[in-house]
Amino acid sequence: MSVLAILLFLSLAVTSQELHKAPSPLYRDPIYDGAADPVLVYNHAEKSWWMLYTQRRANAQTNDVAYCYGTNIGVATSTDNGQTFVYKGALKLDFEPGVNTFWAPDVIYEKGIYHMYLAYIQGVRNHWGGTAKIAHYTSKNLWDWKYKGFISLNSDHVIDPTLLKMPDGKWHIWYKDSSKGSITMTAESKDLKHWTAEAEPAIGGAPHEGAKAFFFNNWYWMITDEWHGQRVYRSKDGKGWEKQGMVLDVPGHRPEDTPTGAHADVQVINGRAYIFYFTHPGRKTHFEGTLDQDYAFSYANKRTSIHVAELEFKDGTLVCDRNKPFDFYLGQP
Repeated sequence: MSVLAILLFLSLAVTSQELHKAPSPLYRDPIYDGAADPVLVYNHAEKSWWMLYTQRRANAQTNDVAYCYGTNIGVATSTDNGQTFVYKGALKLDFEPGVNTFWAPDVIYEKGIYHMYLAYIQGVRNHWGGTAKIAHYTSKNLWDWKYKGFISLNSDHVIDPTLLKMPDGKWHIWYKDSSKGSITMTAESKDLKHWTAEAEPAIGGAPHEGAKAFFFNNWYWMITDEWHGQRVYRSKDGKGWEKQGMVLDVPGHRPEDTPTGAHADVQVINGRAYIFYFTHPGRKTHFEGTLDQDYAFSYANKRTSIHVAELEFKDGTLVCDRNKPFDFYLGQP
């Protein structure tokens, strides 16, 4: 191959890589600027990707953490394989009167039906607390949802569901249980309606939240949010989990990609594992913040950004260099 041909090949390779460069940030909510807890779902009918997320009201002047309550589930869609996400609106999920709170959805697609599980808290609170249950909804198009009820998990303090279908055909759900020290519990179901909760934790130890389970490179994986990055676990059977290292625990250099990555989703597309997470760009640490004379946090402290990076399999575990360029292309799953 001539020198000219080699240069042309390298030029085309670079151009292709630039076409698939991940925007940073990937998305900011244009209404409240508080997009958090993202989950990515492929819309099979529209051939597009949908991002569902907790729509925190970051630009609202509220007492303490009230901006994290009374939240809807926001939706942003992409028709260009993830290069651009455009705000579509907020899902209408109310099943009882009043302004209520919806957090951290997970969505799976089974036999032509989308199933969504998310945390529900009645009303709007100024401070952290309240009874939290996991509600189940179904949809045929990702926009119109039918409330199916709460699932029984032997606790009224459960949030952050993540689901995965196992080889035996049963579905497993993992979730945070605050009543047990903010650890990850699990339950299984044959039909996505009736659940049998296990008495022992799936992952115990230090408090955490936002678990995400997925299968990649012949291993089951789970990441959990420890509020200073994401802890990695691996498993051969999806039951016994081996503790690994951390990812997204070091501030990134891309715009808005700091300090650490919080409550993430993972999508495995064409052999690549993409991790989607949110950041607090106005903070130096995840929990940084001081209430002012009106007992409110500043807008800079509350606002959030959504990002994406690539998880890589290396030496038997998962690693992530959030500053490393990677080919980002959301094809059909």
